[in-house]
Amino acid sequence: MPLSPMMQHYLGIKDKYKDCIVFYRLGDFYEMFFDDAIKASQMLDLTLTGRDCGLDERAPMCGIPYHACNGYIAKLVEQGQKVAICEQLSEPSAKCMVERDVIRVVTAGTLTDEAFLDEKRNNYVACAYKNSTKLSLAWADITTGEFFALSFNEKEGLTSLIDKLLKINALEIICNDELLLSVKDTPAITRGLLPTFSCYLPWAFNVKQAENTLKQQFGTLSLSHYKLDYCPECISSAGALIEYLKETQKHSLKNIDGIKVESISSSMMLDSNAIKNLEINKTLGDNKRYGSLLWLLDRTKTGMGARLLNKLIISPLADINEINYRLNGVEEIFKSSVIMLGVGDILKGMHDIERLAGKISNGNITPRDVITLANSLDLLPSIKFQLSGFSSKIIIDILNGLKDYSELSSIIKKMIVQENTPVLTKDGGFIADGFNAELDQLRNIKNNGKSLIAEIEARERENTGIKTLKVGFNRVFGYYIEVSKSFKDQVPYTYQRRQTLANGERYIIDELKELEEKILTSEERSVKLENALFEDLKQTLLDNIHSLKEVASNLALLDCILSFAIVSKENKYSKPTMLQGGQPLNIIEGRHPVVEKLSKERFVPNDCLLNNHDSRTMIITGPNMAGKSTYLRQTALIVLLSHIGCFVPAKSAEIPLIDKIYTRIGASDNLILDQSTFMVEMSEVASIIMNATENSLLILDEVGRGTSTFDGLSIAWAVLEHLTNKLKSKTLFATHYHELTELEGKIEGVKNFKVAVKELNGNVVFLRKIMRGGANKSFGIEVASLAGVPKEVTERAKVILKSLENRKIAQFTQNAPQDVVEPEKENLSEVEIILKDLNLDNLTPMQAFMILSDLVEKVKE
Repeated sequence: MPLSPMMQHYLGIKDKYKDCIVFYRLGDFYEMFFDDAIKASQMLDLTLTGRDCGLDERAPMCGIPYHACNGYIAKLVEQGQKVAICEQLSEPSAKCMVERDVIRVVTAGTLTDEAFLDEKRNNYVACAYKNSTKLSLAWADITTGEFFALSFNEKEGLTSLIDKLLKINALEIICNDELLLSVKDTPAITRGLLPTFSCYLPWAFNVKQAENTLKQQFGTLSLSHYKLDYCPECISSAGALIEYLKETQKHSLKNIDGIKVESISSSMMLDSNAIKNLEINKTLGDNKRYGSLLWLLDRTKTGMGARLLNKLIISPLADINEINYRLNGVEEIFKSSVIMLGVGDILKGMHDIERLAGKISNGNITPRDVITLANSLDLLPSIKFQLSGFSSKIIIDILNGLKDYSELSSIIKKMIVQENTPVLTKDGGFIADGFNAELDQLRNIKNNGKSLIAEIEARERENTGIKTLKVGFNRVFGYYIEVSKSFKDQVPYTYQRRQTLANGERYIIDELKELEEKILTSEERSVKLENALFEDLKQTLLDNIHSLKEVASNLALLDCILSFAIVSKENKYSKPTMLQGGQPLNIIEGRHPVVEKLSKERFVPNDCLLNNHDSRTMIITGPNMAGKSTYLRQTALIVLLSHIGCFVPAKSAEIPLIDKIYTRIGASDNLILDQSTFMVEMSEVASIIMNATENSLLILDEVGRGTSTFDGLSIAWAVLEHLTNKLKSKTLFATHYHELTELEGKIEGVKNFKVAVKELNGNVVFLRKIMRGGANKSFGIEVASLAGVPKEVTERAKVILKSLENRKIAQFTQNAPQDVVEPEKENLSEVEIILKDLNLDNLTPMQAFMILSDLVEKVKE
């Protein structure tokens, strides 16, 4: 038996969209058939039924109400599916089958329903490309119109590309054949850290084809304005991504009207390890936002500001002028508390113009959204007034970008009902009274039809003198004038007989016929007219989309600067002094921003001085729980904060430009990537050694602790030598290997520091203060005791420790290779070195006492 015509059409659509679940519109439902129905019924917990299709067996079928489809689509997309929406394009007719076609394909990276999007995060779809020598990546968010591209050379390769995808949290990735072959065994993909790459049409990556696609999208004759001239690989990935979005979204994507080509050198390099170890956007322990640096800094008032902050914090600036450009704006708001509060209150009432512009582009903006947009645009003059006296260049630039939209806002508010504005347009009622004369007339007929009929009835009675004349209505004949037979002779000749009854006659007149048509069609016509008027408004908004995006961009930047100023004011941060690369890093009384905020104890601040000469490597010793890791992290975070243009948690800070921050902190398996603790550690160390420069900041904690004592000590020693002598990076190196403190005086640039502790009655007291010199013991047994290890175990540990110390395990240090670089200076004892480095002008009485006490202990030893 042949398939029914409708089912043949369905299978034709399904053949075009094999990788999608097809939502096929039938009346008030989206139906799914055959394998799609079986799969969807399981994923969505729907009842599986069947439908006659012309075959011997019924086709498996399940369906959902069309008005509730968004929730079901989001669930399918979350489970890795694509959904092709096949909509009815013509009215049902008895003569022919309803015309249907796919109007949109919804994927993880193209979800636009705000109910299923995080307003604080972008929803990126990415396209990766590889040719024989280079790789590139393009990524876009169709809800905001943001579009970026970045190229990688052979040295940076796949590792950097994968790292970037992890940083931007791409939810969907397409690529060309060559790249797919290169990444198919990459652990980040095979173990689900990134979505599965899907291969896209080869012709879309052709440079000439991609170039034409981009020119058409941007409405330009050249791509030179976007710095794409010398980056053909970026053209390939960006052009293919636009082609993919056009194919899936079935419209012109007006909000994607330009592209920003990023450069590796345009920002400080912050890899995914550093983002994880420094807890930039989520904590290490439970992967929560609470307790991260982003959580602390995010005092933004708008979704667009929150999303920009996400980008700023993982892409710190690398240009001193751009950093100071931001810092000066933060400083000006920081010093104006009243303005800070005033602008903050205004921004609270500002809606997400960036995503509203995305809705305009995607054609799904609602009347309520339009009123929301108008209300937001009305706040712009207040912001400009509040900031009118400011002089920093960034604030002036922001104000210049906030154009006057009073005319557009006025049109919207005259046109759209402002109270209880409908979300949907299908039932009308969203165009305000008085805006359109024809619409007002139709509404008057619709709402006052009975009174208009009564007027005709009264007038005709009076004109004819027929007291029993009445106007009636039925479904067959519509409106009519009924006259009893006794008055039949008084009926005017203009009356047209419609029906004869036993007791009377029914007539129709032209005026009543016209009114009938208006009454019966007024609602349908008024809804059509309202939608036509709204379409005109949507086109007006579409014409303004570029400038609306510009306004959103400026508001987002203002929101971030305001957030930096608020956090800095509340937590008593100071403006850092930015220096060119290679200059000393000098932090006075620095604090860890998050630990300080969450800790119930008073945070103990510490200094940090690193340069590229005599103090480029700090070896930091001391017991666990004393604060070594906190000190390492706070130094890195202070440097990071300064490079995003924020004030820093320190009394004062002089920060040189840092090109990269690398971290090796903590000990943890990475079972997802089949890596042991030691393998993770060595992989991170290898990456640091291969990529760090003399302008990098290196944070290393417990290198070599994942293996045997002598192996670990040997590795730590060799790594420390290499970092100090060869790379000459600014390095903080925390360790429990006290033998490494012997390197001070043997390798130029190495200095010993320790976390001060006190022993009282067999217990250890953590003072949280970083001091010159090396720790003489780790207090591991004392810490074990504090943790609740039974006394018999800790006492036995002390006996074993004494025995091991007597065997002089530390003789490794004495027999170590002596090819380290000998500094050209006199041989001084540790006490003499510490005394020589002291700056008495910066010491408090308590610090002086602690140092003196420490020196006395060292001399006694």
